[in-house]
Amino acid sequence: MSQRGGKFVRVNLSTGKIMDEGISPETREAYVGGRGFGINYLYQELQPGIDPLGEANKILFLNGPLAGSAAQSVSRWMACTKSPLTGAYARSVGGADFGAWLRFAGYDFILVEGQSEKPVYLHLTREKCEIKDAGDIWGKDIDETQRWLVQQHGNNTRSACIGPAAEKLVKYAHIASGRRTAGRCGTGTVLGSKKLKAIAINAQRSIEFANAEAFKSAVGRQLAAYKNSKGFQHHKANGTMDMQDNTNRLGIFPVRNNRFGRLLEPQKVSFEEYRKLRTGEFGCYSCSVRCGKISTVRSGTYAGASSEGPEYESIWAFSGPIESTNIAATIAADELCDLLGLDTISTGNCIGFAYELYEKGLLTKKDTDGLELTYGNHEAMIALIKKIAAREGIGDLLAGGVKQVAAQIGQGAENYAMHAKGLEFPAYDPRGAKAHGYSYITSNIGAAHNYGYAHQEVRGVPVPRAVDRFTEDDKADLVIYNQDETAFSEVGISCVFTTEWGWFPGIFGELLATSTGVEQCTDPKYLWNLGEKIVNLERAFNVREGFRRKDDTFPARILTEPLLTRGAPGEGQMVKQQDIFLNNYYRLRGWTEDGIPTAARLSKLGLKQALKDLPQ
Repeated sequence: MSQRGGKFVRVNLSTGKIMDEGISPETREAYVGGRGFGINYLYQELQPGIDPLGEANKILFLNGPLAGSAAQSVSRWMACTKSPLTGAYARSVGGADFGAWLRFAGYDFILVEGQSEKPVYLHLTREKCEIKDAGDIWGKDIDETQRWLVQQHGNNTRSACIGPAAEKLVKYAHIASGRRTAGRCGTGTVLGSKKLKAIAINAQRSIEFANAEAFKSAVGRQLAAYKNSKGFQHHKANGTMDMQDNTNRLGIFPVRNNRFGRLLEPQKVSFEEYRKLRTGEFGCYSCSVRCGKISTVRSGTYAGASSEGPEYESIWAFSGPIESTNIAATIAADELCDLLGLDTISTGNCIGFAYELYEKGLLTKKDTDGLELTYGNHEAMIALIKKIAAREGIGDLLAGGVKQVAAQIGQGAENYAMHAKGLEFPAYDPRGAKAHGYSYITSNIGAAHNYGYAHQEVRGVPVPRAVDRFTEDDKADLVIYNQDETAFSEVGISCVFTTEWGWFPGIFGELLATSTGVEQCTDPKYLWNLGEKIVNLERAFNVREGFRRKDDTFPARILTEPLLTRGAPGEGQMVKQQDIFLNNYYRLRGWTEDGIPTAARLSKLGLKQALKDLPQ
């Protein structure tokens, strides 16, 4: 089986120079694709200490080697860069069709560097890549931008773009393809700083395989596994829109800025209530799950609002932080964020933070432009979303993220800022799911639930073993397991929800091997080593930027205040063994007590390029 080649296109927005570059067989074998390529090239290309919003930052748009094929749930794409929100490594994953079209165009990724003096977009085909004027769509929302690109280039166009929030350099702006977003870490903000509005691709369906017949056989086994999986059937019916029922039951649904773990009336935001508003469904390229469930408000203040979801994180973001049970307002808020280009998780968290600061008197009505930030007031929440995207009034302050807001306000505000490494907490309280929470603080991108999702605690999946979600002294190896598995799954780039459906890692490895020709992918040990390698190189990137053990920490609230669950399990839970956990985690990782990968571990993993950057 011969190894399939590869290439990427380098675009310099400062000079206008565009050139194709090859990917060596050695790089393909060492990193396979997707997230592996992302951190490998980003580590090589960036100098430490650069301004994430300056000309020297670069951003990569990557597909995986399975994108565009008949394989299921593997046509996702990701953006990798240095985050303007955290100053750390950033990887953010998106869906829809963009990843498939990038592969149809013949590329493994696009590397964008430099800064344009005026708004531009890229137009990519198999024949060429062009930098084109985006003056007509600068300031337009996500839907308007994508419609305009279709008008210019035809119905076969697929694109990834930013909205007005990224243009205004809101620190947590996203990149969207369709309504699917690469939401976290402010990757859209980096595009805004480069004045790159969009990437549009036109390409016919055409891809290469190292062994097409063997690949087809592996796809057949994957489809059979899906058909026999209860998890697949459940996700196909519900998407993530029923997760709030589970997290409220477990007492880990964060309410009022992580003070409570359960809404007082969770039935009002239940899956059954959302299902009453369902008007359609959608999915990513070559994925029979079709987990996106479209919700449309039929009457009342928010009549006509329609969201492709909301997915669980967005359901939480616009209900839990301000303790609102108005699902129409949640749908309207989700739609606004999708159109304006805001990460819903960070947006909801920032708004919940503002509500608590208002409650405590650290923000007054004068500071909030007259808005009354009282719990349950969803009208004020909608107003804040618009202000944040426009950087108007109080929105200009909140656009920096909770860590920056706390630093500007002072007076103890940092005690209520729910983040890790500057990235706002998602929709699971770490005091009631310890492995899930410990992944937040050791994640190289900050508090991201899908960097190492603890299915064992949140969903009761007994792989690699069943666990007690409240214990702390037995979680280091589990966190590593979840993080490394996610890392190697994202060389695919596979959807994180599908790894439990009977095809992983065996069939996944076969798909990678028969697509790329890297035969080692059929060996699970090779895949686990690949995941560990990716996480370690991402850590080395952060160490080079000055990150240490001090940055692997929870906010004061999680360490000092007991969780209040309002009758759900876990009342009084706290994180009590952070230092013990970190000692165990670092030891198992082969890192120093300060969280720095050792020369021995980097050498073992074949990461010699990072040795020169180790602190002396």
